[in-house]
Amino acid sequence: MELGIRGRRALIGGASSGLGRAIAERLAAEGCDIAVTARRRDILEWLATDLATRHGIRAVAVPADLADPAAPAAMARTATEALGGIDILVLNAGGPPPVDPTATTPDGWAAAFRLLAAGPIELATALLPAMRTQGWGRIVAVGSYAVRQPIDELAYSNAGRSALIAWLKTVSRAVAADGITVNGALPGRHATPRTEQLERAASERTGRSLEEIRAGHLAAIPARRYGRPDEFAAYVAWLCSEPAAYQTGTFTSIDGGILIGLP
Repeated sequence: MELGIRGRRALIGGASSGLGRAIAERLAAEGCDIAVTARRRDILEWLATDLATRHGIRAVAVPADLADPAAPAAMARTATEALGGIDILVLNAGGPPPVDPTATTPDGWAAAFRLLAAGPIELATALLPAMRTQGWGRIVAVGSYAVRQPIDELAYSNAGRSALIAWLKTVSRAVAADGITVNGALPGRHATPRTEQLERAASERTGRSLEEIRAGHLAAIPARRYGRPDEFAAYVAWLCSEPAAYQTGTFTSIDGGILIGLP
């Protein structure tokens, strides 16, 4: 299917690995010019060169850390200057560490909300005026199925991502008439470094082997496998497309059936 976004300019968060990298790959393959952001400059510069070479698009590295309060404004400015504007924003960030939900701390909450809510909201807010002026824009947030079915040891992530989705749902109504869609994709368990990191943490916390941890996770997924990053990226690309122009304010789980409740 022709997505109609060739030549559009996209800023993609968390692009150094996992789902963010898969999304950058997919949008580059669709002909978008790409600004990739994450903390690791060396990986981002390699990725930008690789994407530009293989797909014949413009690609730039925008190293940044959303934990830094100054980062959102700097990211928006640098990406806009490098590509001449941003049409597509993919909000994606790594998650806070696991925590006993009865033993959270003020510092832990502050860091989680800066990374998962305040930072992404400030970045989107900085880019929205230009999207509204041109009458076209796409904002897609990579969340987690945990906003609908909280994960016990991820209290910081559950709450921070839920706050972002609440804002996105609210702002989607304010900008819909300007040709801007605002949506989210909620991954379940995918084969990414973040999933492996959480599994190792669970193994260390419980004393169970990695194999036992993974077997338990797989048993809870009706599809009986972890998702592939490229599968998830395909849906994000759809949300960025012209054919998806009438879809806004939605948050769809891509989870192999792991969610038990109705949507």
